[in-house]
Amino acid sequence: MDEPQISTGGVARVFAVIRALGAVQAEGGRVTQLARSVGLTHATTHRLLAQLLAEGLVEQDERSKRYRLGLDFFALAAQAGNPGDLRTLARPALLRLCGSLGDTIFLLARSGFDAVCLDRAEGPFPIRSFTGDVGGRIALGVGQGALAILAFLPEAEREEVIRFNLARVREYGVYDEVYLRTEIERTRGLGYAGRNTGLLEGMAGVAVPVLDREGRAVAALSVGTISDRLNAERLPTVVELLQREAQALSPRLHPFDASLRRPAQSLAGAGPGEGVAAGRIVPGAQAGR
Repeated sequence: MDEPQISTGGVARVFAVIRALGAVQAEGGRVTQLARSVGLTHATTHRLLAQLLAEGLVEQDERSKRYRLGLDFFALAAQAGNPGDLRTLARPALLRLCGSLGDTIFLLARSGFDAVCLDRAEGPFPIRSFTGDVGGRIALGVGQGALAILAFLPEAEREEVIRFNLARVREYGVYDEVYLRTEIERTRGLGYAGRNTGLLEGMAGVAVPVLDREGRAVAALSVGTISDRLNAERLPTVVELLQREAQALSPRLHPFDASLRRPAQSLAGAGPGEGVAAGRIVPGAQAGR
Protein backbone atom coordinates (compact mmCIF):
# COMPACT_ATOMS: atom_id res chain seq x y z
CA MET A 1 0.00 0.00 0.00
CA ASP A 2 1.28 3.46 -0.88
CA GLU A 3 1.67 5.96 1.96
CA PRO A 4 1.57 9.30 0.15
CA GLN A 5 -0.07 11.46 2.80
CA ILE A 6 2.98 12.10 4.97
CA SER A 7 6.74 12.21 4.63
CA THR A 8 8.61 8.91 4.48
CA GLY A 9 10.91 10.11 7.27
CA GLY A 10 10.64 8.20 10.52
CA VAL A 11 10.33 11.35 12.65
CA ALA A 12 7.51 12.68 10.47
CA ARG A 13 5.67 9.37 10.83
CA VAL A 14 6.04 9.37 14.59
CA PHE A 15 4.69 12.90 14.90
CA ALA A 16 1.84 12.07 12.54
CA VAL A 17 0.81 9.28 14.87
CA ILE A 18 1.18 11.52 17.94
CA ARG A 19 -1.03 14.18 16.35
CA ALA A 20 -3.60 11.53 15.42
CA LEU A 21 -3.62 10.31 19.01
CA GLY A 22 -4.08 13.85 20.26
CA ALA A 23 -7.18 14.19 18.09
CA VAL A 24 -8.80 11.13 19.74
CA GLN A 25 -7.34 11.50 23.24
CA ALA A 26 -10.70 11.41 25.01
CA GLU A 27 -11.85 8.05 23.64
CA GLY A 28 -8.55 6.65 22.39
CA GLY A 29 -7.83 5.21 18.96
CA ARG A 30 -7.50 1.75 17.47
CA VAL A 31 -4.61 0.87 15.18
CA THR A 32 -6.85 0.65 12.10
CA GLN A 33 -8.41 4.03 12.84
CA LEU A 34 -5.06 5.70 13.42
CA ALA A 35 -3.50 4.10 10.34
CA ARG A 36 -6.33 5.43 8.21
CA SER A 37 -6.08 8.95 9.61
CA VAL A 38 -2.33 9.26 8.96
CA GLY A 39 -2.23 7.31 5.68
CA LEU A 40 0.10 4.53 6.85
CA THR A 41 -0.26 0.77 6.70
CA HIS A 42 -1.63 -1.11 9.66
CA ALA A 43 1.76 -2.77 10.20
CA THR A 44 3.72 0.52 10.13
CA THR A 45 1.29 2.23 12.47
CA HIS A 46 1.40 -0.69 14.89
CA ARG A 47 5.19 -0.64 14.89
CA LEU A 48 5.31 3.09 15.62
CA LEU A 49 2.78 2.70 18.42
CA ALA A 50 4.84 -0.11 19.92
CA GLN A 51 7.92 2.13 19.93
CA LEU A 52 6.03 4.99 21.55
CA LEU A 53 4.56 2.55 24.06
CA ALA A 54 8.04 1.32 24.98
CA GLU A 55 9.14 4.94 25.60
CA GLY A 56 6.15 5.58 27.85
CA LEU A 57 4.75 8.30 25.59
CA VAL A 58 1.73 6.19 24.65
CA GLU A 59 -0.45 3.89 26.73
CA GLN A 60 -2.88 1.16 25.70
CA ASP A 61 -6.06 0.17 27.46
CA GLU A 62 -5.80 -3.57 28.04
CA ARG A 63 -9.52 -4.13 27.68
CA SER A 64 -10.44 -1.91 24.73
CA LYS A 65 -7.01 -2.09 23.04
CA ARG A 66 -7.29 1.61 22.30
CA TYR A 67 -4.21 3.82 22.38
CA ARG A 68 -3.85 7.23 24.04
CA LEU A 69 -1.04 9.65 24.72
CA GLY A 70 0.53 8.62 28.02
CA LEU A 71 1.28 10.49 31.20
CA ASP A 72 4.98 10.73 30.33
CA PHE A 73 4.08 12.65 27.18
CA PHE A 74 2.25 15.32 29.17
CA ALA A 75 4.95 15.37 31.84
CA LEU A 76 7.52 16.04 29.14
CA ALA A 77 5.41 18.85 27.70
CA ALA A 78 5.00 20.37 31.16
CA GLN A 79 8.76 20.26 31.78
CA ALA A 80 9.34 22.03 28.49
CA GLY A 81 7.16 24.85 29.80
CA ASN A 82 6.92 28.13 28.01
CA PRO A 83 9.63 30.67 27.21
CA GLY A 84 7.30 33.31 28.59
CA ASP A 85 4.55 32.85 31.13
CA LEU A 86 1.25 34.69 30.98
CA ARG A 87 2.58 37.76 32.79
CA THR A 88 5.59 37.99 30.48
CA LEU A 89 3.51 37.50 27.35
CA ALA A 90 0.88 40.02 28.38
CA ARG A 91 3.17 42.77 29.66
CA PRO A 92 3.66 44.48 26.26
CA ALA A 93 -0.11 44.43 25.73
CA LEU A 94 -0.69 46.12 29.09
CA LEU A 95 1.84 48.83 28.23
CA ARG A 96 0.31 49.40 24.78
CA LEU A 97 -3.19 49.66 26.22
CA CYS A 98 -2.08 51.96 29.00
CA GLY A 99 -0.27 54.19 26.53
CA SER A 100 -3.16 54.27 24.05
CA LEU A 101 -5.99 54.74 26.53
CA GLY A 102 -4.30 56.65 29.34
CA ASP A 103 -6.00 54.44 31.93
CA THR A 104 -4.91 51.71 34.33
CA ILE A 105 -4.85 48.24 32.79
CA PHE A 106 -5.14 45.00 34.74
CA LEU A 107 -4.25 41.42 33.89
CA LEU A 108 -6.30 38.94 35.90
CA ALA A 109 -6.04 35.15 35.87
CA ARG A 110 -8.39 32.54 37.22
CA SER A 111 -7.35 30.80 40.44
CA GLY A 112 -10.01 28.27 41.40
CA PHE A 113 -13.08 30.26 42.46
CA ASP A 114 -11.18 33.56 42.41
CA ALA A 115 -9.46 35.93 40.00
CA VAL A 116 -5.93 37.08 40.87
CA CYS A 117 -4.32 40.30 39.65
CA LEU A 118 -1.12 39.17 37.92
CA ASP A 119 -0.05 42.57 36.65
CA ARG A 120 -1.16 46.15 36.13
CA ALA A 121 0.06 49.12 34.15
CA GLU A 122 -0.68 52.36 35.92
CA GLY A 123 -2.52 55.22 34.26
CA PRO A 124 -2.48 58.85 35.42
CA PHE A 125 -5.83 58.77 37.22
CA PRO A 126 -6.00 57.64 40.84
CA ILE A 127 -8.46 54.75 41.01
CA ARG A 128 -9.86 52.17 43.35
CA SER A 129 -10.26 48.57 42.24
CA PHE A 130 -11.43 45.25 43.59
CA THR A 131 -8.10 43.50 43.14
CA GLY A 132 -6.01 46.50 44.12
CA ASP A 133 -2.32 45.93 43.50
CA VAL A 134 -0.61 42.89 42.00
CA GLY A 135 -1.44 39.76 43.97
CA GLY A 136 -4.89 40.91 45.05
CA ARG A 137 -7.75 38.51 44.51
CA ILE A 138 -11.52 38.66 44.26
CA ALA A 139 -14.33 36.12 43.87
CA LEU A 140 -15.17 35.27 40.27
CA GLY A 141 -18.19 37.36 39.34
CA VAL A 142 -17.26 40.51 41.28
CA GLY A 143 -15.78 43.31 39.17
CA GLN A 144 -15.50 43.41 35.41
CA GLY A 145 -12.39 41.25 35.03
CA ALA A 146 -13.61 38.47 37.33
CA LEU A 147 -17.03 38.59 35.68
CA ALA A 148 -15.53 38.31 32.18
CA ILE A 149 -13.64 35.18 33.22
CA LEU A 150 -16.68 33.60 34.87
CA ALA A 151 -18.98 34.33 31.94
CA PHE A 152 -16.76 32.52 29.46
CA LEU A 153 -16.06 29.35 31.43
CA PRO A 154 -17.60 26.10 30.15
CA GLU A 155 -21.16 25.79 31.42
CA ALA A 156 -20.51 23.03 33.96
CA GLU A 157 -17.56 24.92 35.48
CA ARG A 158 -19.52 28.16 35.46
CA GLU A 159 -22.40 26.58 37.36
CA GLU A 160 -20.04 25.12 39.94
CA VAL A 161 -18.42 28.52 40.50
CA ILE A 162 -21.81 30.23 40.82
CA ARG A 163 -22.95 27.74 43.44
CA PHE A 164 -19.75 28.16 45.44
CA ASN A 165 -19.42 31.94 45.10
CA LEU A 166 -23.03 33.04 45.49
CA ALA A 167 -22.76 33.52 49.25
CA ARG A 168 -19.50 35.41 48.77
CA VAL A 169 -20.79 37.85 46.15
CA ARG A 170 -23.91 38.56 48.23
CA GLU A 171 -21.63 40.18 50.79
CA TYR A 172 -21.34 43.18 48.46
CA GLY A 173 -25.00 44.01 49.08
CA VAL A 174 -26.23 44.40 45.49
CA TYR A 175 -25.79 40.87 44.18
CA ASP A 176 -28.27 38.04 44.20
CA GLU A 177 -28.42 34.97 41.98
CA VAL A 178 -30.79 36.53 39.46
CA TYR A 179 -28.63 39.63 39.13
CA LEU A 180 -25.42 37.62 38.79
CA ARG A 181 -26.88 35.34 36.12
CA THR A 182 -28.30 38.33 34.27
CA GLU A 183 -24.87 39.97 34.23
CA ILE A 184 -23.26 36.75 33.03
CA GLU A 185 -25.67 36.44 30.12
CA ARG A 186 -25.24 40.11 29.29
CA THR A 187 -21.47 39.68 29.26
CA ARG A 188 -21.66 36.59 27.05
CA GLY A 189 -23.94 38.41 24.63
CA LEU A 190 -21.77 41.52 24.39
CA GLY A 191 -18.41 39.73 24.51
CA TYR A 192 -17.20 41.96 27.33
CA ALA A 193 -18.09 43.03 30.85
CA GLY A 194 -18.46 46.74 31.24
CA ARG A 195 -20.68 48.60 33.58
CA ASN A 196 -20.56 51.00 36.48
CA THR A 197 -22.21 48.86 39.16
CA GLY A 198 -21.87 51.49 41.85
CA LEU A 199 -19.89 49.13 44.08
CA LEU A 200 -16.92 51.48 43.88
CA GLU A 201 -18.33 54.99 43.74
CA GLY A 202 -17.03 57.07 40.86
CA MET A 203 -15.19 54.14 39.32
CA ALA A 204 -15.98 52.27 36.10
CA GLY A 205 -14.35 49.48 34.15
CA VAL A 206 -14.56 47.19 31.19
CA ALA A 207 -12.95 43.79 30.66
CA VAL A 208 -12.64 41.13 27.99
CA PRO A 209 -11.77 37.46 28.45
CA VAL A 210 -8.52 35.89 27.33
CA LEU A 211 -9.41 32.47 25.96
CA ASP A 212 -7.25 29.38 25.62
CA ARG A 213 -7.24 27.26 22.46
CA GLU A 214 -10.37 25.43 23.61
CA GLY A 215 -12.30 28.67 24.06
CA ARG A 216 -12.14 28.57 27.86
CA ALA A 217 -11.54 31.81 29.72
CA VAL A 218 -8.27 31.66 31.67
CA ALA A 219 -7.65 35.36 32.17
CA ALA A 220 -8.97 38.82 31.46
CA LEU A 221 -7.69 42.21 30.34
CA SER A 222 -9.43 45.01 32.21
CA VAL A 223 -9.48 48.79 32.19
CA GLY A 224 -10.12 50.62 35.44
CA THR A 225 -10.88 54.30 35.29
CA ILE A 226 -13.10 57.08 36.60
CA SER A 227 -16.72 56.96 35.46
CA ASP A 228 -16.55 60.07 33.28
CA ARG A 229 -13.88 58.46 31.07
CA LEU A 230 -15.96 55.42 30.17
CA ASN A 231 -18.97 57.05 28.56
CA ALA A 232 -21.06 55.61 25.71
CA GLU A 233 -18.98 57.36 23.05
CA ARG A 234 -15.63 56.07 24.31
CA LEU A 235 -16.68 52.56 25.34
CA PRO A 236 -16.60 50.95 21.84
CA THR A 237 -13.03 52.13 21.28
CA VAL A 238 -11.88 50.78 24.62
CA VAL A 239 -13.55 47.42 23.99
CA GLU A 240 -12.04 47.16 20.51
CA LEU A 241 -8.52 47.76 21.79
CA LEU A 242 -8.94 45.27 24.64
CA GLN A 243 -10.35 42.59 22.35
CA ARG A 244 -7.59 43.08 19.81
CA GLU A 245 -4.92 42.48 22.44
CA ALA A 246 -6.78 39.55 24.01
CA GLN A 247 -7.22 37.84 20.66
CA ALA A 248 -3.54 38.27 19.86
CA LEU A 249 -2.59 36.84 23.24
CA SER A 250 -4.84 33.77 23.18
CA PRO A 251 -2.99 31.63 20.58
CA ARG A 252 0.32 32.30 22.35
CA LEU A 253 -0.81 30.75 25.63
CA HIS A 254 0.98 27.55 26.55
CA PRO A 255 -1.43 24.91 27.91
CA PHE A 256 1.17 23.86 30.50
CA ASP A 257 1.97 27.39 31.67
CA ALA A 258 2.09 27.09 35.45
CA SER A 259 0.76 30.62 35.85
CA LEU A 260 -2.54 29.47 34.31
CA ARG A 261 -2.90 26.79 36.99
CA ARG A 262 -1.30 28.54 39.94
CA PRO A 263 -1.26 32.27 39.15
CA ALA A 264 -0.31 33.34 42.65
CA GLN A 265 2.81 31.19 42.51
CA SER A 266 4.03 33.07 39.44
CA LEU A 267 4.08 36.25 41.52
CA ALA A 268 6.73 34.95 43.91
CA GLY A 269 9.59 37.38 44.04
CA ALA A 270 7.82 40.00 41.97
CA GLY A 271 8.16 43.53 43.17
CA PRO A 272 8.89 47.08 42.12
CA GLY A 273 11.43 47.19 39.35
CA GLU A 274 10.56 43.70 38.09
CA GLY A 275 8.11 44.70 35.42
CA VAL A 276 5.13 45.33 37.71
CA ALA A 277 3.84 48.84 38.08
CA ALA A 278 3.27 49.92 41.64
CA GLY A 279 -0.41 50.24 42.51
CA ARG A 280 -1.85 53.61 43.33
CA ILE A 281 -4.98 53.03 45.38
CA VAL A 282 -7.19 55.70 46.89
CA PRO A 283 -7.39 55.25 50.68
CA GLY A 284 -10.39 53.16 51.65
CA ALA A 285 -10.32 51.09 48.47
CA GLN A 286 -11.20 47.47 48.81
CA ALA A 287 -8.43 45.13 47.74
CA GLY A 288 -9.27 42.88 45.02
CA ARG A 289 -10.62 44.14 39.87
